[in-house]
Amino acid sequence: MNVSDLLTEAYDRLPDLVRAAVEGLSPEQLRHQPAPGANSIGWLVWHLTRVQDHHVAEILDADQIWASGDWAGRFGLAADPDNTGYGHSPAQVATVRPESAQALIDYYGAVAGRTGDFLAGLAPADLDRVVDEAWDPPVTLGVRLVSVVEDDLQHVGQAAYVRGLLEAG
Repeated sequence: MNVSDLLTEAYDRLPDLVRAAVEGLSPEQLRHQPAPGANSIGWLVWHLTRVQDHHVAEILDADQIWASGDWAGRFGLAADPDNTGYGHSPAQVATVRPESAQALIDYYGAVAGRTGDFLAGLAPADLDRVVDEAWDPPVTLGVRLVSVVEDDLQHVGQAAYVRGLLEAG
């Protein structure tokens, strides 16, 4: 298996996991916080999508999908490309208000499509390219791609857990 196939395999698991975490939930259920200060399902899936969108757009030196169309409006937010949810306070978590589960599925689908197109053309030598010199050691493309998929898998797992809590009543 080559590196492109390996990373594609990892990233291709996310759309079904995102759908399973949110499908059939009402906007109120998507905003439900299982405890004061806890993250909602909607926020978790929005955040994991924002992180992937932000980082892949940066790698491609392209605009984020978030900044095009009416994605932000479907979440009750401004189209601020710097707002990925990183460091959000409980009050900021509560401002992420997806209009529906489909809004989350659609946004993730658009981001995943671009990520998949990028991964399909990836060569092993590409992984050593430095994409962020702000860290010591500098972050390579390979490290960044693994970091994003790891973060996304953790957050979609958290969303599935919160859904389980919600359904258990």
